[in-house]
Amino acid sequence: MSNEILDQVKVLYEDTDCAVIYKPAGLMVHADGRSEGPFLTDWVLKKYPEAAMVGETILTPDGTVIQRPGIVHRLDRETSGALLIARTSAGHESLKQQFKDRTIQKKYLAFVWGELTEEFGTINRPIGRSGKDFRRWSAQRGMRGEMRDAETYWTRIGTGSVEIPASNNPSGMEKFTLLEAQPKTGRTHQIRVHFLAIQHPVVSDPLYAAGKPKALGFERTALHANSIEFADLKGKQVKVIAPVPQDFLEAAKILNIKL
Repeated sequence: MSNEILDQVKVLYEDTDCAVIYKPAGLMVHADGRSEGPFLTDWVLKKYPEAAMVGETILTPDGTVIQRPGIVHRLDRETSGALLIARTSAGHESLKQQFKDRTIQKKYLAFVWGELTEEFGTINRPIGRSGKDFRRWSAQRGMRGEMRDAETYWTRIGTGSVEIPASNNPSGMEKFTLLEAQPKTGRTHQIRVHFLAIQHPVVSDPLYAAGKPKALGFERTALHANSIEFADLKGKQVKVIAPVPQDFLEAAKILNIKL
């Protein structure tokens, strides 16, 4: 992967202890021992060299130590949007505690298959490992291992229909919903897993909507971390909103949804 993707990373907010950056779709947050870079952590080390010793390492199954400078939480590779990083150890500890206490608010935009007829709702389903695919998590029957509580609030922004040639619908017309999702818990793939569980998988998700064609012009999972709200080390609440990416704007236009 070209280092050009790192040029798309932007600082949305910063203070002496932390920063919120815009992560483009297609960029992994940190190494996993298998994938080729670059990684967001490469950018962090260049922009904030003081964060080199900030954060916690992880071990891969083969025992490789993965450094994660400044990383407090992650976004999936194909998810764009606001990511909070720590510049100092004090900032890392504060943010880590806020995530543990579930006081940090994250809101996402997502396009999902089908029409959500209610204006808002809550998905409260435990998440465990999929019994069919080791890469996947599940909030449906067939889960294995530990099942952890997971709760996602959502609000409908708009719905629309468009013709999908590869659709199984005889008319070729498929409905889609643009929504705002707020995960109360922070489970791996939580939004993607929860909306699959209610039969509204995220558009163009290769893992959880594998039986459906790509749609609305998305070449990546249609999920965007739109905003994040947290407390700085002085106790002041900070809310940062990320710019809406072009593919989201174009998809909203296709469905005639105001975004």
